Amino acid sequence: MPEQNQYQVKTLKIDGKEVAAAEHQTILEVARENGIDIPTLCHFDGLPSVGACRMCVVEVKGNNKLLPACITQAQEGMEVTAHSAELAEYRKLIVELLLTERNHICAVCVSAGHCELQAMAQKLGVNHVTLPYLHIKCTIDGSHKRFVSDGNRCILCGRCVRVCSEVEGAHTWDVTGRGINSRMITDLGEGWGHSETCTSCGKCVSVCPVGALVEKGRSVSEMTKPNFLPYLLQMREEAQ
Repeated sequence: MPEQNQYQVKTLKIDGKEVAAAEHQTILEVARENGIDIPTLCHFDGLPSVGACRMCVVEVKGNNKLLPACITQAQEGMEVTAHSAELAEYRKLIVELLLTERNHICAVCVSAGHCELQAMAQKLGVNHVTLPYLHIKCTIDGSHKRFVSDGNRCILCGRCVRVCSEVEGAHTWDVTGRGINSRMITDLGEGWGHSETCTSCGKCVSVCPVGALVEKGRSVSEMTKPNFLPYLLQMREEAQ
């Protein structure tokens, strides 16, 4: 009996462009390989995708639901719409909801100019907010000797949870609560500086897309976040 090909190529269309996908590739991966930009906030190359932010939702012909491209596998014969007037408005609404749920005041943020939410708002043309602000008050944890956690700026993307668990192996970060009451916590609610699992590696700070996790001593617009994760993943693959 002939051995089945585990790397079967699939063909599909994204925005009318015919593209090829390998087995188990997602729509997002295929799109980016072919120069089709689909916006994301929670996705980070090298970390497992969870479809939390919904920025990457696309339309698939024959399906009446919007599907997150980062966790939807490409299928043979798919016809995907990644950009349309409706999707553009939907993505703008998501950014507005994120801006109004917490307190994102760019003028006094250390990540201003280096913030993915800010950049996304500019890219999508969100120059004002039409929804009422919720003015939620979250805690600021400055107990760590090197870093600060500001829940008021968190967008609940879950990158810190994934990098801490999947790459560092510490699983210091987690999410508590539901819906609007969701919060990021360390060690089941212990202060970050009192954590017995945190290794102070700084990976969570590096992957945070906004000003929720930052280094101490940074002033307005000074918090840059170099992406060293691909290097670490490459080193791990070479060692295996």
